[in-house]
Amino acid sequence: MTTRTGRRLATVLLGSATALLGFAAPAAAAPAGGGLDADVSVGRLVLDPTERGYRGDLPITVTNLGRVDTYFSVTIVEPVAGSIGNLSPDSPCGFQGLQDNRRVVNCLVPGPNLKPGERRTFSVAFQALTTPRDVAMTATGGQVSVNVGDGSPEVADGESFVARFRSTSGSLRNPVPYVQDSQARASITTAGAATLVRQEDGSYQGRLPVTVRWSGDAAHDFLYVDATSLPAGVAIWGTDPQDLPSFFTNFVVPGGRFMAGEERSFDVLLRAEPGTTAGDLGSVTFELSTRWDSIAVADADPADNAATFNVTAADAS
Repeated sequence: MTTRTGRRLATVLLGSATALLGFAAPAAAAPAGGGLDADVSVGRLVLDPTERGYRGDLPITVTNLGRVDTYFSVTIVEPVAGSIGNLSPDSPCGFQGLQDNRRVVNCLVPGPNLKPGERRTFSVAFQALTTPRDVAMTATGGQVSVNVGDGSPEVADGESFVARFRSTSGSLRNPVPYVQDSQARASITTAGAATLVRQEDGSYQGRLPVTVRWSGDAAHDFLYVDATSLPAGVAIWGTDPQDLPSFFTNFVVPGGRFMAGEERSFDVLLRAEPGTTAGDLGSVTFELSTRWDSIAVADADPADNAATFNVTAADAS
């Protein structure tokens, strides 16, 4: 049985993208003192084709040009929406909203305070969940700036960068612009009916096979399903498998973000309260939506974002 709290899904998943990407909260404010200055430089971001989209690392070097020991943070604007991952080595990070639909992330420079003149290099991982192509591509708009402390509004230095997608043949030559989908392309289907069987405690329980398909490469954190017209006493009791909380009338599609072209099947667990009269309980509609940074993303074909099924309670299997 799914463990539940009294909170709504929006509350639990506030900042859910942070959890999905493994980011932590920012650290405390920067120490006071004069003579604080820094330089930041970035290497090349080359995204190589893999079995699951493209992956690559961006090297970043921060140099303390000031006169005192201190720490710095970097603010990163991703060049491809939904592509930014963790720092290596690990360091606390926090999201700062969207810029042109792309994430802005602030991260502490890993390690102890930098001494005057000290230079430190680390990397940021990126993954673009789009189908690898036989041509090289580029995506512009990436930015890195360095701040004193953990997000001071005063920018000490900044530099832009480009994401270069290597072709499936290994080439970076003659690239074309990478154009990411702005609309979701998701669909949902169900097995058609759910039968709930009476349990020892008098309740009725059953499961409904569900399949969610994802085409395209629009930025998203998760796919969310809301149940409408649930019969009285019938509730969603979880999913199998399950990796995020479900609630009585909604659930998150398990498995996290989708790769372009991915299809995912799972079971939705349903329960009817004791005292329910056996027989036809009515129909339920599952409505699928795509969420990106707590925003509902428009779907290119809303007609396939809903699936209706019938629910029956039976005293014996």
